[in-house]
Amino acid sequence: MTLDGRDGRRSLGTLLRDLAEGSAALVRGEARLAKIELSQAATGIGKGTALVATGAVLALLGSLSVLAGIVLLIGDQWLPADQYWLGALVVLVITGAIAVVLARRGMSLLSPAQLAPTETVTTLKEDTEWLKQRLTSGGTSS
Repeated sequence: MTLDGRDGRRSLGTLLRDLAEGSAALVRGEARLAKIELSQAATGIGKGTALVATGAVLALLGSLSVLAGIVLLIGDQWLPADQYWLGALVVLVITGAIAVVLARRGMSLLSPAQLAPTETVTTLKEDTEWLKQRLTSGGTSS
């Protein structure tokens, strides 16, 4: 016999109260997890944006200051008959490749797969299954 005198069985009211309290605690825990995951996603957005912006600024400012000198050097020293346009083309290809690498790296941090709250979705599915099992357990507890 237990304290309530029912041989280990609890009343329907007790079971419903326990279920409500457990469900409320579960929802609060899920809300905390979602908040954590969303803050991590926001951090990823900030880092990705900073990388894209840094890549763009470096591609622009670096090309304006240093690249003009490189174009002149290539045109004067390595190409016949002062072909500066060809020197400019060589420099464009090299700096363009660097800019593409930085932009792709930043965009990968901004992809939807990086921003989705995967842990929250997984635990919500688990919680749904747990609640279904509790509701269909027949009112007995272990």
